[in-house]
Amino acid sequence: MGLQCGIVGLPNVGKSTLFNALTSAKALAANYPFATKEPNVGVITVPDTRLDKLAELVVPQRILPTSVDIVDIAGLIKGASKGEGLGNQFLGNIREVDAILHVVRCFEDDNVVHVDGSVNPVRDKEIIDTELIFKDIETVEKRVDKLKKAAKSGEKEAKRVVDLGATILEHLESGKPARSLELNEEGQELLKEMMLLTAKPILYVCNVDIDSVETGNAFTQAFQAAVADEKAEVLFISAAIEADIAELETKEERQEFIEEMGLTEPGVNRVIRSAYRLLNLITYFTAGVKEVRAWTIIEGTKAPGAAGVIHSDFEKGFIRAEVIAYNDFVTLGSEQAVKEAGKLKVEGKEYVVADGDVMHFRFNV
Repeated sequence: MGLQCGIVGLPNVGKSTLFNALTSAKALAANYPFATKEPNVGVITVPDTRLDKLAELVVPQRILPTSVDIVDIAGLIKGASKGEGLGNQFLGNIREVDAILHVVRCFEDDNVVHVDGSVNPVRDKEIIDTELIFKDIETVEKRVDKLKKAAKSGEKEAKRVVDLGATILEHLESGKPARSLELNEEGQELLKEMMLLTAKPILYVCNVDIDSVETGNAFTQAFQAAVADEKAEVLFISAAIEADIAELETKEERQEFIEEMGLTEPGVNRVIRSAYRLLNLITYFTAGVKEVRAWTIIEGTKAPGAAGVIHSDFEKGFIRAEVIAYNDFVTLGSEQAVKEAGKLKVEGKEYVVADGDVMHFRFNV
């Protein structure tokens, strides 16, 4: 798909530790600022119990889950928008991703240095927000200046867009991220064209101590109150626990450890699923004796586009799609039973694929 989530945060909040747990890529995780200088890119498998259930029914030769790319971006400090620290690099990296996982530190530990000397997730978030907003203001000011020049030359469209640009600029100058601004369709298009850093969808990950994974703590309570107006999802994760889980060799060992910790699943599973939703992605399946496989598409994709994810020839020569709803497949137990029950649908080029569809494509090239 090419879509990516970027993990951001101040230095030493647990970004790289979480990245390692998500990807098992073993990126450098060290107890000093700027341990991450170049963005590490990893591929994370998307956990999906539906894939496991389909495999139980079909008993294929292999099972292939879908995945999403994740990027561990260098830590940011005050002044990044002016090039301080690794600021320019950080801002350039974040501009390239499609969504943001913002990690904040919500635990006390004298053995882990905090770049600002104390733990305060609300302050940490505001530091990053401020730097991103400063950069966005710079971007919008340049764009509005160009629009004003075009408006002076008599371009009617430019005059209308100038007002929209001014609205976006005013919102940013009030210290609020672009994603929280409500705009009409034309305004949303302008926002998209500007590629603003604070317009990207965001998921907040609170890195907590072991005892706070389920219920949170005073740090997470203060943080949730601070982001309440953003309507963003907030997850509690112990990066330390996730790192321990990732180190275990077998599925049985991991499950035993998870149960010992009083958890139902690894926290990274929740992060991955949330990141997947954040990118506006859904999954469809193909199911046969050779393989049962999950495929990633953007929500709203039509059948030919979904076929093209498998192979470009499938899209070019698309004839029709044979579609089985996941629940029908599981309830009836097999493709043959679905056909006999009259539940298999034959769809054309305008069919919008639904999350969980089990599909077979007919094509001719």
